[in-house]
Amino acid sequence: LLAIMGNVNTFLKAEDYKLLEEETGFTESQIRRLYSRFANLDKRSKGYLERQDLMLIPELAVNPLGSRIIEAFFTNERCPTEPLDTINFKQFVRVLATFRSIKGHEHALNTRDKKMEFIFRVYDSDRDGQISKEDLKHVLSCMVGMNIPEQQVCVCVCVCEY
Repeated sequence: LLAIMGNVNTFLKAEDYKLLEEETGFTESQIRRLYSRFANLDKRSKGYLERQDLMLIPELAVNPLGSRIIEAFFTNERCPTEPLDTINFKQFVRVLATFRSIKGHEHALNTRDKKMEFIFRVYDSDRDGQISKEDLKHVLSCMVGMNIPEQQVCVCVCVCEY
């Protein structure tokens, strides 16, 4: 099966679809739609996505935690403290599988634990495997923006300690 991404021909073989179906729980038609979305985000036809490509998704661009969610997409599974610079289509689909509903069909990538791991990565700004006061302060600042002074955010974080 051939998909065209700008000037770059990228082959997804039938076995690639089958493997992604088994791993993610997405159907072949869903994977094809995700591939189309991936290709649309890959404006320069590189065959991979960078952080700025994901910012083209309107829902992420306006989400106060959009940049943190995008960072979580670039987690290096082998070494979580060293983020990836790019993600390919298969990595993109695997991350999106985390957001699939558990109802009916739970797969290895959309378990409650995987969902919690993803949320944890959103909050763990410094990628040290812990959610520190600084991480919490960073996320709260993202969420409230300029609406609450930094001093008040610090007070909220201190209250959470107790």
